[in-house]
Amino acid sequence: MPFPAIDSKKVKRERRVTTLQNMVDSPWAGEFGRSYVVRNSINVKELDSLYQKNFGISRSDLNEEFLSGLDRSMSVLEVGCNIGLQLELLKKAGYQYLYGFDISSFALNLSLARSHANLLRSSALYFPFTKDSFDVVFSSGVLIHISPKDLNRTLDEIYRCSRRYIWCYEYFSEKETEVEYRGKGGLLWKSNYIKLFTDRFSDLSIIRSKRLRYITNDNVDIMFMLEKRIPKD
Repeated sequence: MPFPAIDSKKVKRERRVTTLQNMVDSPWAGEFGRSYVVRNSINVKELDSLYQKNFGISRSDLNEEFLSGLDRSMSVLEVGCNIGLQLELLKKAGYQYLYGFDISSFALNLSLARSHANLLRSSALYFPFTKDSFDVVFSSGVLIHISPKDLNRTLDEIYRCSRRYIWCYEYFSEKETEVEYRGKGGLLWKSNYIKLFTDRFSDLSIIRSKRLRYITNDNVDIMFMLEKRIPKD
């Protein structure tokens, strides 16, 4: 199934320019991002084992907790799909209409070989789709890499492109906290992302949320599912 309509006429020129510049300037788009992909290139079985080791539950089982009530014919967009592990898990779970984008062309090439999803290159600061294009829009370990000064733009894009559900898995902190990443600053933050969404969009309700504390340390991740209020006819 091809991508939904690409949003071209309504995109302001300066917005396109900002996005293209981000795709050029972002460290995740270049050699730094390529090195990240190489370091973290595992398969879905290894991913499940990693979650089992960290939290006592596999990623597949965690996904099922949140997605068990959803129709497998729903369209799903992943923001920052990297090498396609999450899309591959969704494919195995029975979802057919899978879409994703990433800022790294290197990661996308690897994702194409494994996820069988519809993929394109774009920045998380602008999603090139029309409003309400997907039943579910989700991120997994992506919002943590969006600078706080740009984060609201990404939250707005997720909200705009989601027809009904917003599903996220991210690092959790009650307060915004920058974390040094591989000796560098300006690359990683923890925050209360579920609160950021619900404070910004009054029509979002929390369907489910789960905090996951690491077995070997005190760090906490969170998975949550939000739903847009469906207008009455």
